[in-house]
Amino acid sequence: MLATGSCQTSRVSVHERLRSERLYLVCDERPDEFLAAALRGGVGIVQLRMKDRPDEAVLAAARRFAERCAEHGALFILNDRPDLVQDAGADGVHVGQDDMAVAVAREIVGPDRLIGLSTHTPTQIDAAAAAKVDYIGVGPVYETPTKPGRAAVGLELVHYAAAHARVPFFAIGGIDEANVAAVAAAGAERVAVVRALTESVDPERAARTLVEALRGEVQVGSA
Repeated sequence: MLATGSCQTSRVSVHERLRSERLYLVCDERPDEFLAAALRGGVGIVQLRMKDRPDEAVLAAARRFAERCAEHGALFILNDRPDLVQDAGADGVHVGQDDMAVAVAREIVGPDRLIGLSTHTPTQIDAAAAAKVDYIGVGPVYETPTKPGRAAVGLELVHYAAAHARVPFFAIGGIDEANVAAVAAAGAERVAVVRALTESVDPERAARTLVEALRGEVQVGSA
């Protein structure tokens, strides 16, 4: 069986895996011990986000992330660098509304890799399907220091995405154990997190708790 992180799986199987995952981690360069713990806990997708770093540093970290994800059967996404996706062995790229156009990113990464897009409004959610992205991030649901200056969109946009999004969506922005139940109740089957894992003293346990909450297996906070 081929690991998804190797990018040797078919487009269909990568999409099937995307749809089956619940927990998506976005982080900067982190040690292997942290990655392994998060992946053991149930993280199924990892996005490496390294802004304003030399290509060599991004590529070295991306290759390491790709290897760790492949070992755990997880998908690996590179933020905003479609030009490095193939060399890194990534399963896809994620772009923002102000980054490279999706059509240009698709020309670079080809048809067999995933493209994700950040969305912050109903109009952007509606436009995502026409742009032929494979998934969207919806948020920030709550205020978060990882996106300074961007107002929280609240649970209303999660409700909208649940009703109208035509591609899989991940609610993102300030989501943690204290509020994941409310996010799930608003219609999110999948969430993306940063600090909920990167600032946890036990990322494996934290990841497991989030996944179980999304599956309705445990009751956690609903703030």
